[in-house]
Amino acid sequence: MMEAFRNEPFTDFSVVSHKQAFLAALSGVQAELGREYGPIIGGRKVTTGHKSNSVNPADTEQIVGVVEQADQELAEQAILAAAGAFETWKQVTPAARARYLYKAAAILRRRKHEFSAWMVVEAGKSWVEADVDTAEAIDFMEYYGREAERLAERQPLVRITGEDNELVYIPLGVGVVIPPWNFPLAILAGMTTSAIVCGNTVVLKPASAAPVIASKFMELLTEAGLPAGVVNYLPGPGGEVGDYLVDHPLTRFISFTGSREVGLRINERAAKANAGQRWIKRVIAEMGGKDTIVVDSDCDLDQAAEAITLSAFGFSGQKCSACSRAIVLEEVYDVVLEKVAARASQLTLGQPVEASTYMGPVIDDKAFAKILSYIEIGRSEGRLVTGGEKGDPRGYFIEPTVIADVTPTARVAQEEIFGPVVAFLKARSFEEAIEYANNTEYGLTGAVFSRNRMHLELARERFHVGNLYFNRKCTGALVGVHPFGGFNMSGTDSKAGGRDYLLLFSQAKVVSERL
Repeated sequence: MMEAFRNEPFTDFSVVSHKQAFLAALSGVQAELGREYGPIIGGRKVTTGHKSNSVNPADTEQIVGVVEQADQELAEQAILAAAGAFETWKQVTPAARARYLYKAAAILRRRKHEFSAWMVVEAGKSWVEADVDTAEAIDFMEYYGREAERLAERQPLVRITGEDNELVYIPLGVGVVIPPWNFPLAILAGMTTSAIVCGNTVVLKPASAAPVIASKFMELLTEAGLPAGVVNYLPGPGGEVGDYLVDHPLTRFISFTGSREVGLRINERAAKANAGQRWIKRVIAEMGGKDTIVVDSDCDLDQAAEAITLSAFGFSGQKCSACSRAIVLEEVYDVVLEKVAARASQLTLGQPVEASTYMGPVIDDKAFAKILSYIEIGRSEGRLVTGGEKGDPRGYFIEPTVIADVTPTARVAQEEIFGPVVAFLKARSFEEAIEYANNTEYGLTGAVFSRNRMHLELARERFHVGNLYFNRKCTGALVGVHPFGGFNMSGTDSKAGGRDYLLLFSQAKVVSERL
């Protein structure tokens, strides 16, 4: 029997040996830069001739990898390979499928720094952010393996005389997994392994900004012994390959994490039954947020300021859970604003390969231009307190930015920026603060800082988000501890890393026998 699940510990880089090990991993990654990667279909590596460079967002002259791009013909082959593999994979016992996850987790644990170093280079993550990402990937595999075994046990039903009744969970079929670039290992691993441990097979379309990390994960699954065709790796343009996969009549479900716009497009396309389709497709979608930290007049202001800073600027604000708005009671507004601005101005913005760097670049030129345009909008909608400028011209660097005196209906208070920008709003009462917090189309994460028990209970009841935190930051959900997912346009509230998650990739079958 496996031991009880425990979250993977994070690396303490103040320990000299840990720092040296990470530097060695970075050196190893540097030696592999520029290698070619491509689709893997049914265990077979495919060459297409259509190549795309994955570049380092901190140094755009540096090519991380050259990735062969798939087309619709290869997408068709990938679906058929997954469908063929499903016929045998679905017959593998849940315990045996779980053991593949445990093996993959063990390999990743041994190669932790290597995978983290790839994220530093391809995604621009700091050492700490990359290490946390890798630890979460291990957590997902360990947790979902145990959950698959739990769901395979005899499920409790009301018993009646003269009948034997049993409920079992069976797989769905072929799934399309479309992970994001901002957690290019953790969410990728969680989305993929949750599907396959339930007996499904997968076509994995990696994020265009992080295809090398996804390819490395495919190598890990192969090393763990996963049968060919259970996961098929298909890098390619979303508009061509992604739409084809979503529309395909053999696709049974789509698991997606990304923007609201793409998520809604997938949901709309999946809702249409195409010729030859025998089921209603299931969509599991996480689509972003406009997350708020509310600061009451009765709280630890330093603690609140620190939480806002960490939540807003960790990984340059490129988290769907990042604090994008601080709503502060007017009695303490100026004090909290000053404390956050002071902390933000002291954050280290620089090359993520350096251990001392807190904030690296944003992911690419499109994100860079979008975030800078929102900063200009913020200048007109509020008061720029700190930041707002570009950093090292070698990459897509933007200073941590604080915009004050924003109204609840301002664009920077309503629209997802997905960058190192936090807007400050002033509230006259705690009730008004909660009202402002709820006035977006999203509902992912939120936090409240208060010592007032009545205010905390009011927020517990009225703050409409999937993950609500009291007197702590609004980022950093842990697998098994904080099942993660949001309301409204934040997605389908899938609660990744929770006890309900695997049910999304399964269907319940009841068998009743008269005795």
